[in-house]
Amino acid sequence: MNNVLTMILGGGRGERLYPLTKHRAKPALPLAGKYRLIDIPVSNCINSGMLKIFVITQFNSASLNRHIADTYRFAPFIRGFVDVLAAQQTPQSPDWFEGTADAVRKTLWVTDPWQVDEYLILSGDHLYRMDYRLFLQHHLETNADVTLSVVPVDEARASGFGLLDINEQGRVVDFKEKPKGDALRAMQVDTQRLGLEPVSAAHMPYAASMGIYLFKQNVLKELLKIPGHKDFGHDIIPAAIHTRNVQAYLFKGYWEDIGTIETFYKANLGLVKQPKPSFSFFDVEFPIYTHARFLPPSKVLDCAMQETMICDGCIVKTGEVKNSIIGIRARLEDNVTIHDTLVMGADYYQSDLERGNDLISGIPSVGIGANSVIRKAIIDKNARIGKNVKIINNANARKAECEQEGYWIRGGIVVVMKNAVIPDGTVI
Repeated sequence: MNNVLTMILGGGRGERLYPLTKHRAKPALPLAGKYRLIDIPVSNCINSGMLKIFVITQFNSASLNRHIADTYRFAPFIRGFVDVLAAQQTPQSPDWFEGTADAVRKTLWVTDPWQVDEYLILSGDHLYRMDYRLFLQHHLETNADVTLSVVPVDEARASGFGLLDINEQGRVVDFKEKPKGDALRAMQVDTQRLGLEPVSAAHMPYAASMGIYLFKQNVLKELLKIPGHKDFGHDIIPAAIHTRNVQAYLFKGYWEDIGTIETFYKANLGLVKQPKPSFSFFDVEFPIYTHARFLPPSKVLDCAMQETMICDGCIVKTGEVKNSIIGIRARLEDNVTIHDTLVMGADYYQSDLERGNDLISGIPSVGIGANSVIRKAIIDKNARIGKNVKIINNANARKAECEQEGYWIRGGIVVVMKNAVIPDGTVI
């Protein structure tokens, strides 16, 4: 593991996650009320003993950079680090990053001095728990130049992924990015070759790329020299298949690509499902790390809760919370009803004086006001939701862009924007 250097790609715009990405990069999105998405790949690396970690950033990276700097500080006698590689102009490369592979290419001058044998390339916006040591073991045992981690998928989901065709030895012989129709069906494989059980293999005959790659160091550098190759999925991997030993490694656990409002919402609320959540943070052997905030314990006065996570530093008075996540420093006033909702919480506490001034000014305080009802929504940080507000998608809209009013609707999910002010009595 000491001869592996990890590069986590965190610079994308995240346009399909807007307005959640208006003020932050995708990997900085809050997860489960207290974590951020970037904590997932970084924690996987730490738990796997791979401690040389670079996070490549570019778009809206301020909060992501701050979180990494505040969270991941290794002891000085450990040869490990989590450093940010921000997009920058140099005399040799005056342009910004133009794709995932281009981002790695333009930062090799920083990583070269480490002289490692393998490069592990990860995405910063996936939810999963993976031991990269097993991935590395497969890579070395097959003497692969490149190894791709894949998940088995059924036909209904397959067209949304890059798909691999493999031979009997597990070697990748073809790669298609999001094929449709006959091209999709041509990519069916016997996933038993990768170690999947027969019943599951019959149901999931496609091998989808997870966007997780292991490269031999010299092979990666040679592939990055090919002119015009800017992206791993579209350019580097297809080029490598015909000239290199490209192997597939099957990952059987839970994995979700957080690419849209709908997948972000589903991944978060899947955490509270019982009896078995889609992903669990309660794993003593493989913990997920995040920023230590030293917040007080949450206080619940008289509120009925069912299938709900409540994070540190919250004040919940009376009402009902069901199938929801209540994030750090959230404040719920009297008789609040919240169903099927992610409340991200707040970045700060308001003092009594500040709350008093808000009352005099007629502005809702940070939190959710008395007698409000919220269903199937995402409430971003520091939102001020007044009294007697109903956020229930009253018009049953699938899509709406009401930025001036402080909210969007995507896939029927109401997204209240960060720092938004929703006045008393508003019905959405």
